[in-house]
Amino acid sequence: MLSNLSPVVKNLLIINVVCFIGSAIFMQAPRFFGVFYPDSPFFHIWQVITYMFMHGGFGHIFFNMFALVMFGPIIEQVLGSKRFINFYLICGIGALVLQYGVQAAEVYHITGTVRAAEFLNFDMLNNRVSSPLDVTQDQFNTLASIYGTPLVGASGAIYGLLLAFGYLFPNMSLYLMFIPIPIKAKFFIPILILIEIYLGFTNSGGSIAHLAHVGGALFAYILLKIWRIRRGSMY
Repeated sequence: MLSNLSPVVKNLLIINVVCFIGSAIFMQAPRFFGVFYPDSPFFHIWQVITYMFMHGGFGHIFFNMFALVMFGPIIEQVLGSKRFINFYLICGIGALVLQYGVQAAEVYHITGTVRAAEFLNFDMLNNRVSSPLDVTQDQFNTLASIYGTPLVGASGAIYGLLLAFGYLFPNMSLYLMFIPIPIKAKFFIPILILIEIYLGFTNSGGSIAHLAHVGGALFAYILLKIWRIRRGSMY
């Protein structure tokens, strides 16, 4: 099966699987390689890249790698391997940029500043956050989550691939397990992104960073325009 994959997709798949197995063995791996809010003392610059190769569970990595294998090779064929890996990583970083913007707005709303670390107490050993601030329990939970919970997963990069697929092959039909009829990519991908926007603004889905997914798609569109990749009309 791996021999049929394009070079970059194959390597990304292997790296993600190896990292997932490693994080199952070394339980603290997400703390060091998942990405934290930049003002958090748990943040390190390498996390901006490494977070894309960490995942929160089997379902998380399965669906991301399934999408990578399904959509990645044909996009790599169009873009070329070098441009494809740049596209993948930039979409992942773009997802983080939008997520940071959302987090900064939440921190500012609660504390009046986007850099609230000085108002919080950090238990570095146990990766815990406490606060002497006069805030509600919900507000504290939000701050603790932003400063003490890492973001993990390739979903932002994957949404970039989905956007690229819909952009390049708008008339190609997709057959989904839970919908027994084919849906053209030019309809399915925008609907999927609109759902993510809705879930992001309604704060649905628990710990899922829905707007990060949107960020990956947004940066994908920007890159395709910058690179002047012609929008497809076939398939």
